[in-house]
Order: sequence, then C-alpha cells, then structure tokens
Amino acid sequence: MESSKLIRYVCKSKKATPIKGFERMDMEKGSRVLFARSRVSAQPTEQIMFTSSSPLVDQLKKVSTYLFRSEIGGHVKVSVRKINGKYAVYVEVSSLELGASDNIRLMLIWGIYTSDSSSFMPLYSSSDARTKQTPFIQNSVSRFVLELEFEAKQSPFYLSFLLKLTSSDAEIRNHNKANFCVPVGFGPGYPAPLAGCVLCLYDDSTSGKPALELDLDPFVNRSGDIWHASLEGAWTFLSYGYRCKGAVLQGDTDKFDAECVLLDPYAKIIINSVTCDASGLLPKYLGRLCKEPAFEWNDDVRPNLAMEKLVVYKVNVMRFTGGNSSQISSDVAGTFAGLTEKLSHFKDLGVNAVLLEPIFPFDEQKGPYFPCHFFSPSNLCGPSSGSDAAISSMKEMVKKLHANGIEVLLEVVFTHTSEAGALQGIDDASYYYNSSAMDLESQNALNCNYPIVQRMILDSLQHWVTEFHIDGFCFINASSLLRSFDGEYLSRPPLVEAIAFDPLLSKTKIIADCWDPKGLQPKETAFPHWKRWAEINTKFCRDVRNFLRGEGLLSDLATRLCGSGDIFSSGRGPAFSFNFVSRNFGLPLVDLVSFSGNALASELSWNCVPVLNMGDECGQSSGGSTSYGNRKPFDWNALSTGFEEELLKEENIVWHGSDQNPPRWEDPSCKFLSMTLKVDRPESGLSSESSHVEGDMFIAFNAAGHSESVTLPKALGGITWHRLVDTALPFPGFFSNDGEPVIQQTYEMKSHCCILLEANISSSFSSTRKHLQLHQLMDTNSALSSLTMELFITEKLLVER
Repeated sequence: MESSKLIRYVCKSKKATPIKGFERMDMEKGSRVLFARSRVSAQPTEQIMFTSSSPLVDQLKKVSTYLFRSEIGGHVKVSVRKINGKYAVYVEVSSLELGASDNIRLMLIWGIYTSDSSSFMPLYSSSDARTKQTPFIQNSVSRFVLELEFEAKQSPFYLSFLLKLTSSDAEIRNHNKANFCVPVGFGPGYPAPLAGCVLCLYDDSTSGKPALELDLDPFVNRSGDIWHASLEGAWTFLSYGYRCKGAVLQGDTDKFDAECVLLDPYAKIIINSVTCDASGLLPKYLGRLCKEPAFEWNDDVRPNLAMEKLVVYKVNVMRFTGGNSSQISSDVAGTFAGLTEKLSHFKDLGVNAVLLEPIFPFDEQKGPYFPCHFFSPSNLCGPSSGSDAAISSMKEMVKKLHANGIEVLLEVVFTHTSEAGALQGIDDASYYYNSSAMDLESQNALNCNYPIVQRMILDSLQHWVTEFHIDGFCFINASSLLRSFDGEYLSRPPLVEAIAFDPLLSKTKIIADCWDPKGLQPKETAFPHWKRWAEINTKFCRDVRNFLRGEGLLSDLATRLCGSGDIFSSGRGPAFSFNFVSRNFGLPLVDLVSFSGNALASELSWNCVPVLNMGDECGQSSGGSTSYGNRKPFDWNALSTGFEEELLKEENIVWHGSDQNPPRWEDPSCKFLSMTLKVDRPESGLSSESSHVEGDMFIAFNAAGHSESVTLPKALGGITWHRLVDTALPFPGFFSNDGEPVIQQTYEMKSHCCILLEANISSSFSSTRKHLQLHQLMDTNSALSSLTMELFITEKLLVER
C-alpha cells in the first residue's frame, strides 16, 4: 500500500523564566487554557511519509483513542501514543460532508493548553500567544490525516483544536459547537479510588500556588459522580492535590471555596504544606508523587493468636518513649522505632498484643481521635525525614513485634474527622451527615454507611492489612457505625456487615468500642456481630468500679467475673469481651484510688486486664484530670518502684460469702464476694462440694471499709491452700513467688483488697513456679484474668498510698 505524506510537528521547550502577565487569549467556547511555569513553542520538522499502518505507528505504545462527531456530520478520531519519550497525536478526519470538489484543503487550527477554569492563559510565551495551523494530508476522497509530535516532558496538557476549510475560511467544531479537546500525558484513569475534578501539581511543597493545574474533562475523566485521572509521567512535580470547583464548605452552605486545594483521600504518602487559608489556622496536606517505599517482609509471620489468649497493652506511640526518662536517642524517641526499643517491657508484662492509639494524621489541636486522613501513618510517629520514612519505620515495628509473638492492633476512627483539612470540600453532602437535620453538635460526622464512604473505609482497612500486616482494628465510637445515611439506626448496618464478611478483614480481629471521643461517654447498644465482632466491655468497667467503691450488687460483679454472659452468650463467648477498669480517657488507674468528688462522679472513682493502658503498670497519674490532653509521656523511672473460648461451666464455679454460705446476692449492703474455680475432676466418688484437689483456685474480693474473717473451703489430706496474691500486703510482697501456705482454716482479709489462693501439695511449690500464678489465672478465664490483673495493680497502688 502506497504511503501518504503526513505533517509532523515537534513541540520543544525553551529555557525561560516563569510566565507573567499573560493576556487572555481569544478562543472559542470549549478550548482548554491555563498557565504553566515554562515557555513552550511548536516548530515544524521535515515531512515524513507513512500511513496509519506503517511500522512506526505499529510500534507506538500506550494508545488512547478519542472519537468525536463534528457539527456537520462525519467523525474526528484522535489517537495519542507514547514512544521513546515523546507523544504522537494522530488525527484522522473522515466522512465530512464537504462537497464533491477535488481541491478541498483542510487545516488543523490548534494549541496546547491547561486549565483551571478561573484564568485563561496559553502555555506559550506572550510573544507567541497564537494558535498553530497544520495542513491535513488527504489520502482518499473523504479522509484526511496528520500527526503532531510533542516532547513528553512538557506533559500533561490538553490539545485543543478546530478544523478549517482554506477555500472558504469556514470553521468546523464538534457537535456541541465547541473545540475538539484531548488530554496528552494523562489518561481517563478509573472511578476508584476516588479523586477530585481539578488536578493541581506542585514542584515546591512550600509554594502557595500550584505549578500546573489540569481541569479534568467531564466527558473523559468522570464516571457518574466520580472524577478520575491517571498521569503517565510527572518529571518535574513533587506533590499534588485537587481543587473542587463549587465545593461547599462545612458550616457555610452559601459559600464556595474554589481556591482551596484539597488532599486526595486515597493518597498513600502525604506531606505537610502551606496553610489552606490566610488565617494560617487550617493545616494543609498534599499527596506525594512517588511510590510507596519498598519493604522486605521476608519471613514475617502473623502470630494469629486466639482471642482468648490475648493480653492487650494500649499505647500512644509518641508518649510512650517521648519523655526523657525513656533514655533512648532523640531521633527515635516518640516514634515507631522507639516503641520497639522497649520490646522487653512488653515481654516482662506478659503482653502479647499492643493496641495503638490512632496513628493516622490528625488535628494536632484536638488530638489523634480527630483524623485528617485514613491511608497513611502520621509523620509525627516516624523519623523527621518524612512520611515515606514513617511508613518504613512502622512496617519495621510490626515486623519486630511479630517476630516476638506480639500482635499489632490499631484504634481507628471512621465516624468523624477533624473539623477542617480532611474530606471537607470534596462532596460534603455525601461524606458528611447534615448536622442540622440530624441534630448533631458537630459538623464533621462521617456518613459512614453511604456507599462511597463505606467503600473508602473498606479500602483503608484492607490497605493496612495488606501493606502493613496489621492484625486487627478497634473501632472507636462504633455505635455510630450503625446509622444509615438518613440517621436512623439499622439492625443490619451495611458497613459493619461488610467488614464481618470481607474475605480479608474477617480474618483479622475486629473490635467495637462504643466510646465517643466527641462526647467522652460510652454508648451502650446491642451491637450486631455475626459471631465475628468483639466488643470493648463497658459494663465490666462500670460494675467492677461500683463494687470496689462499695456500691452495686454482688450479682453484677459475678456476671462480669463469669464472662458477661448477658452480652456474649449469643454465639460468641467471653473471649469476645475486651475487659478494662481504666482506659486512656478519664482517670488513670492510680487516680481512681486517689481522687474523688462531685466533679468526678461520672468516673466512679475512689475505687479501691486484660486491657492494660500505658502507664497503669507503674501508677502514672494525670493529677486527677480526666482530659486526654493532660496525659503525660510514659515515666520509665517509675518502673524502678517496682481464657477459654467457652463460658465457664456452672458446675465448676462455687460462690461463697465470707462464711462459706451462699452470697447475699440482692443485699446492697453486702460488699464481700468469693468464688472457687474447680478443675475438671477425674472419675471418682469424691464430692466436689466438700473437697478440693490440686489446681483449684479461691478468689475473694472485699470492698467493705472493714476487715473480713474469711472461712476457706475445706481441702483433702495433703492439699493446702497457698496464697498467691494479697493486695493488702506492701509491694512487692503482695505477690508470692513461692506460694506461701495458709496454715489456718480462716484468712483475715483487709478492707478494699482481693486475694488469690491455689490448692496444692506444699512441696509442689518451687522456683520453677515463679511466674505461674497469673498465667494459670489467665488460662482459666479471660474475664477473670482481666479483672484480677488490673485489680492487683490497683490494690498495690492503694496500699502504697
């Protein structure tokens, strides 16, 4: 087949200063125009002979094809291809109704532009502010072709053009009577993950203005209500954001802020930039134009611990080693790396899971429970060298903890965001609840069951599991996950159900925590669980605190000791109950036995797990303040002072009063409760009611203000009760390494204390049993171990005071 001539133009850059003072170019509606930082000109090169089937065209890769209909009929087909660092734009016009003349000459009137729809500036210098004209080659009666070539380093941009008949100067546009327009150097992208509508590219993150903006085309870069784009290369740009035209700011429904550049919700690496408004109060983040740093997971193996074996330590990464007492180098203090420096501390406590307070980027004035982003760790938790270093540091932390048998769980907040700098301005009507219609106090409540938001949350969780090897999540303010996007509570909330049955997420630990950091109060609700969701047990906290301060019924405490069957008997069991007495909001454990008063009435303080909060093991105080902001860095100097999957069998539990008679369950004045836990008996004629064998345990709690003389259960010949714990004794004597035998049949219990005894042969105790006691307790029942671990620490603090 004989080839035809085709005109090729090569677009090259010139060294020049940034453009200033452009005059608006007189273009017809539909052309794409904006500013850029460098001057570009188009120069004709020699004419090259080839057709669309020539070898050169066949070699071109990454083809994007656009088909237009002209205003007089016929079609205009544009193909954009990349090869050897250049873009070739092939234009083919066919079936135009131009008459029967053999002398028809068709010209392409074109220019290359970008756009932000608020200023109209050509990409050329002011001395070259004109469109170009390139003749078509006619290779048949009704077919015209040409090709333009551009330097790839000048992309991304738009090629805007129209057709012109030289014989009559008639201009031909598309069927909407607008210029034809195609993107070069960026493609249509995909409708997921989500994006914006004006792409802003920066070559300097400290600059208040983008170096280049691309106005996304609604016919190319939008599917339904979702805007999307993909860049094939961005050599000179470091970061990016989006400008959403006509975005409504939260709390000001009549105001549009078209100038504010927003963070991509799906950015995996983010950097701090300039503030978003003139007041300097709103933090601004931009996405980094780079790949996530490579990380060698090698032989990382997730511990995959059973729920009933978990002993959880809740920790704030920055405060844990941020104080001088941590005695670690300043470059890792308060970071993920600093946490791994204290690995031995977790092992000494017997901890096998750490629960990290939220590590997403957050509002630094309100704290980590008000996130700005959901796909990256905060730069504050990593080295000072930036977000990519924080990512690598966190992955290294997870890998080291896994190697030591410790799981990593994350607290996550998906029910609200920071009040600015998060998702505001993208599509508030979809992302956020209407606060006035919902009678909400805040403007930042996420509409988490709206399909778009639900998809984002699932994508975020899956990202943390696949990229960071996270073992599970604790969902703060989980009761709000049950709301529909109209605000009503649902029996089968889509997000909660989707997480429960997601092939990846359902294999992790998923925990509902109904505490609301905005209201600082836990919300009790029947949480739909599908036998997969665990829960932070707020009833455990309340009932234990009430009993130990001399209030509440014995029956309430007994229910908690037996695993909260009122909550977890519907197919889950006590292993799904995360039990605590204190937590990171409200009073620390030591302050519960140190402060009281009307202002602290809701704290149920003057109380004389296992979820153990950072600092509780060494009696760290907040000075009686319940404010999260008054929590201090971990004081390492203070350390120098020193389950089963099923509910317990009823026949293995015997409840007692102080005299071995049944407890006075409904007597509010009774403050004493004890229980015997019996090991499974071998077949024998022995009566389990009157005799005890090796391994049985006796636990007693005295919340009264006076001592109690406790009658111990009878034991068989050769078996003696050995004291393992008595919190009334001074530290460290309250914990007996050798299991001291109790000779008498009665035991004098001091006020506000608890004891733990084990039935054993006297000679069976030795140095090999040094740390057996609490581990035996934990293996017996998760709820019981939660209570005793924190109560033993609490009573130690109370005695010391």
